[in-house]
Amino acid sequence: MSIIVARIQNFLKLEASAGILLMAAAVLALIASNSMLSGLYGALLGTPVAVQIGALEIAKPLLLWVNDGLMAIFFFLIGLEIKREILQGELSSFDKAALPLVAAIGGMAGPALIYVLLNASSPETMNGWAIPAATDIAFALGVLMLLGRAVPVSLKVFLLAIAIIDDLGAITVIALFYTSDLSIEALGLASIGLAGLVALNRLGVKTITPYALIGVFIWVCVLKSGVHATLAGVLTALAIPIHGARPDSQSPLHRLEHGLHPWVAFGVLPVFAFANAGVSLTNLAPEDLMAPVTLGVAAGLFAGKQIGVFGATYLAVKTGLAKRPTGTNWMHIYGVACLTGIGFTMSLFIGMLAFEGGEQLDQVRIGVLLGSVMSALVGVAALKYAGRLGVPLETGYGRTPNQAMPAGVTEQ
Repeated sequence: MSIIVARIQNFLKLEASAGILLMAAAVLALIASNSMLSGLYGALLGTPVAVQIGALEIAKPLLLWVNDGLMAIFFFLIGLEIKREILQGELSSFDKAALPLVAAIGGMAGPALIYVLLNASSPETMNGWAIPAATDIAFALGVLMLLGRAVPVSLKVFLLAIAIIDDLGAITVIALFYTSDLSIEALGLASIGLAGLVALNRLGVKTITPYALIGVFIWVCVLKSGVHATLAGVLTALAIPIHGARPDSQSPLHRLEHGLHPWVAFGVLPVFAFANAGVSLTNLAPEDLMAPVTLGVAAGLFAGKQIGVFGATYLAVKTGLAKRPTGTNWMHIYGVACLTGIGFTMSLFIGMLAFEGGEQLDQVRIGVLLGSVMSALVGVAALKYAGRLGVPLETGYGRTPNQAMPAGVTEQ
């Protein structure tokens, strides 16, 4: 148990630092796009980059290499985390998964519904319905970790589980709703690659290199297929063995997860944030803030997430489907519900898929920034207040923030 707790704590420490760096990258992007550096910023993202092997050529501007290439690594890591949590972690049994699963479903449905309601009279913007349904795991956990001991460990694990399920939902939405014209030939080749990954897993191959080579092949095929290339990362991750060659050896999945996590947290995500968060505020007018896309995204993240996550959690607990996390009160749950409204990375990513560019994509960025910042501020205020309320004795298994943690469990 102590080993598992230590791993969770190391993960949370990493996410806290990554959240701060992500915030800094977004601020730099805003400065660059609203200063004399704006021309250089745009030219950098538009730099053409090409890779060619024989007749196969992939030519894209630098921005799309970031969004299609680097983000595939991010989605690969998400796939590893989802597989581990389902097989060995907080989602490995119904008792563990019930509450975050219900909360995550509410947290995806609420924002989508609010966006649709606010864009009902604007059919051309309805494609952005999934933008506010996403939660940025690094940003949300980073904000939560800044509160330190004021937040019970169980609440941090609860938010982590919600965010992972949320990511799984986002992956499903991207696969089903954000695809262009499909190439059957490319999909067929990708399927052959996927079959090769399954064969490697079934044959007990524990070396990472063959999986990586086939994963790159699948990425190229998916890139050419019309399905977003980042899904290749998830498919590859699901084939990585979760057990080592020997009972006492580290599995390829755990080795990859621990090895990639710092690179993704401190490299991939800040680069993505810097490349996608830049929006010019020079000509920003009041009507831009009241545009259906801006309102839908901002209100979806800020209000929709609160209503969806808190409402679903409350119903699940009151109906006996699940128990509230150990050592928490309802204000803790409300605070976490607010933090799930920090969409940022995933919301910007889905926004890029929903709207190719121009005015609507700028409105997405403004809405994401407004909704995420408001969610963070209200979430922090709620969690600070929750720490002064203590835990109701009626929970039977809770504790007040000043009581000792159970044996073998420590806090930050």
